[in-house]
Amino acid sequence: MTTPLTLLGIESSCDDTAAAVVRGVPGDMEILSSVVFGQTELHASFGGVVPEIAARAHAERLDVSVVGALEQAGVALADVDAIAVTCGPGLIGGVVSGVMMAKGLSAATGKPLYGVNHLAGHALTPRLSDGVPFPYLMLLVSGGHCQFLIAHGPDRFERLGGTIDDAPGEAFDKVARLIGLGQPGGPAVEAAAKTGDPKRFAFPRPLRDKPGCDLSFSGLKTAVLRARDGLVAGQGGLHAQDQADLAASFQMAVADSLAGKSTRALQRYSELSPAVPTFCVAGGVAANMTIRDLLETVSASANTTFLAPPLSLCTDNAAMIAAAGIEQMPLRPPDDMGLSARPRMPLDTQSAAMLGSGKKGAKA
Repeated sequence: MTTPLTLLGIESSCDDTAAAVVRGVPGDMEILSSVVFGQTELHASFGGVVPEIAARAHAERLDVSVVGALEQAGVALADVDAIAVTCGPGLIGGVVSGVMMAKGLSAATGKPLYGVNHLAGHALTPRLSDGVPFPYLMLLVSGGHCQFLIAHGPDRFERLGGTIDDAPGEAFDKVARLIGLGQPGGPAVEAAAKTGDPKRFAFPRPLRDKPGCDLSFSGLKTAVLRARDGLVAGQGGLHAQDQADLAASFQMAVADSLAGKSTRALQRYSELSPAVPTFCVAGGVAANMTIRDLLETVSASANTTFLAPPLSLCTDNAAMIAAAGIEQMPLRPPDDMGLSARPRMPLDTQSAAMLGSGKKGAKA
């Protein structure tokens, strides 16, 4: 494809309502606009994202997001070539809101509609930010997901391993609540850890000695709970330094776990003898600088280029959805009005399910 395309992207899979306009061809794209409305204040008092509140907020903000993205880009809706929307996985109320918005716009304008896997948006972010050639190794690490993928193409992802229970972002949120920090947990733990001692608590590195690239964070979360309970029982509560030390020790355990398994994933990836070896990280947890720094060190040891996208492209956004649409358009026809919202939607459909293979489908 040599003719640049202009796509409107819509994202509403969790608690960020987003719209963006991206123009270009696969591997060479420019973000013309990106609008994101967060919902942190709406969920703050609940200690986490409330699906019903999130869905209502999406319904109220999607039209404002789309109008804002078009105005910021200086593009009329009639000028876009297609509409790309997250169709899963995610909180079903939010995903439905975005899909219905995209369907309405498509029906009204006649523009082609493309449903995009939210995880593919993250996994293809290096193509948007840096034009990274295939194949590259991707660590997708976020609030709901954690997996090592080899991106062979825009629609072909090979999973090498991933979490068998909690995702790192979920663990960060739960640990923040356990030790009395605010939400979202990732930024709160990272901020507290800056003044903490990462060696004070000897937290486990689950599955460290088990072959393969699978990870586990549930036991780590439990270890933090026990350490907190021990402090509370011994001194009647948590001091500020205790919170900082717990945060720093937990963060380092997560970083070490990811780094250790990244070493193994890089070994598997190297077997492909890629022309431009590249290890990429994406997803909300990729914004954590301690984790980034350790992964970069591991990548350098493997003589592989390390790439982390700009922080604005780590968290949920619609630019990655529009970019994924541009990448995938040459490979498949557009979707029709039968496009459905899916709470679960694994990227690698050839491998056996790791999590949740019930009526809703595999989570990963």
